[in-house]
Amino acid sequence: MINVPLEDNLKKYFGFDSFREGQKEIIEDVLKGEDVIGILPTGTGKSLCYQYPAAVMDGTVLIVSPLISLMVDQVKQLKQQGFKRVAAINSFLDRSQKKKVYDHLESYQLIYCSPEMLQNEIFIHELKQRVTISLFVVDEAHCISQWGHEFRTDYLKLHEAITALDNPTLLALSATAPFHVQEDISQQLGRPHMKKRIYPMDRENIAFTIEHVANMDEKLNRIQSVLTTHPVPTMIYFSSRQWSEKAAFTLSQALPHLRIAYYHGGMEQMDRLLIQQQFMNDQLDVICCTSAFGMGVNKSNIRLVIHAHLPSQVESFLQEIGRAGRDGEQSVSLTFYAPGDSEIPKTFIRSELPEDRTVFQVIQSLHRMALHESEIMPSDVEMEGKLEISEVQWRFLRFQLEKHGMIQENRIVVNEEKMKHSYDSIISFIQERTLVKEKKLQSLLHWLHQHDCLRKEIYSSFQSSLKEPTGFCCDRCDFTFSAWDINSLMKAHRPTDWITELRMIFRQGDDYEME
Repeated sequence: MINVPLEDNLKKYFGFDSFREGQKEIIEDVLKGEDVIGILPTGTGKSLCYQYPAAVMDGTVLIVSPLISLMVDQVKQLKQQGFKRVAAINSFLDRSQKKKVYDHLESYQLIYCSPEMLQNEIFIHELKQRVTISLFVVDEAHCISQWGHEFRTDYLKLHEAITALDNPTLLALSATAPFHVQEDISQQLGRPHMKKRIYPMDRENIAFTIEHVANMDEKLNRIQSVLTTHPVPTMIYFSSRQWSEKAAFTLSQALPHLRIAYYHGGMEQMDRLLIQQQFMNDQLDVICCTSAFGMGVNKSNIRLVIHAHLPSQVESFLQEIGRAGRDGEQSVSLTFYAPGDSEIPKTFIRSELPEDRTVFQVIQSLHRMALHESEIMPSDVEMEGKLEISEVQWRFLRFQLEKHGMIQENRIVVNEEKMKHSYDSIISFIQERTLVKEKKLQSLLHWLHQHDCLRKEIYSSFQSSLKEPTGFCCDRCDFTFSAWDINSLMKAHRPTDWITELRMIFRQGDDYEME
């Protein structure tokens, strides 16, 4: 089947006549068994790069995905397209649901899971016993570098799962991975010589505009003004859960004709999924959210992405604006900056990793436990309670202590030399990571005060050339809100009739387990 022209199978399984930029090249490499890092712009069909091989290859494609909402959304979309042999395994499934998926593992062509699931010995055992993994995919692979070193260290253990699953072909996909991140991805996956398929990541239909204001009240007043004249599907990013809720209430009061909701990681799982699905189905117009929202959203007609607060790096910023205009129509990124706004991401960077004294206290505590209690490590929950630190900090420290030999095979191994080496190495690593993150923040802050073309400056560290904008470029070149006519866009995405709209809603509600 692989010998059939790629376009024939593209039409047969997916209904497309031609590939988008980069898809065919990546798929050809994968079908030849080559390990690939693929960097493609957001909204250009990265998922086809592993869905196509799943349709034509023997064996099973395993996709490591960072968010439950992203897995659920992708599985639903595949099932709507008629791709039924797909499942997602995550913490949202109860025991009976997991058993149902395990019992049918060999019938799936695609299996989605989190990096944490790949540290589950039962899951790995079931995969090894029941299926042959022909392709191991890391979706949103920048998370290996962006999250793995700090608070999701299981990303740094993926190479162990790859080895346990008999070293299948690897595919790492991302939309925002500069050179140093590409190198980190291949090193952490244990494949330093992965083939690179890197394509320009700039989105020619997104215009950039920056507004300098005095405070948050002025930001909210300006957002209200923009949404009054441009009531388009909008995402507004805030740095805190409190501000996302407060802004949603304030804007709802001021703009009763718009359906506005908030979304953040502190909400119940079902509430988050409901808000996401309502936004996907055009039942909500505006989402006030934290960075927890977005990666699982493949909504084609988002027109406006507003940053009321700043992320801590350019990569995160580009990932977030990349949710706009996936249908190719004119869309806008609006970023606000007020005096003192840089302090929020600076504080986040400094609080992300444990302080020196916390590292020292944890090492001392482990020493005492080994001498007076037991060398056997208690559970992670018990350790967090004993040490009085957060789950994220313990996860980070445990990974580092395993790396430096103080924890081996769930045993505490301590001596003066190991303790000193571990402490010095961990502190050095924290300082190094903090410096890297602060430099990335400075790069974003520099861009906010740029007088030349915003598009050219924001992409300069990712690529050497730019695509020609299909509409507006930026407010330094040609963009103004008064010149942005949204009438044709609004008409294009209005449901044709109530039957079509109802069908869309019920299709989104399909069960995402095996039928």
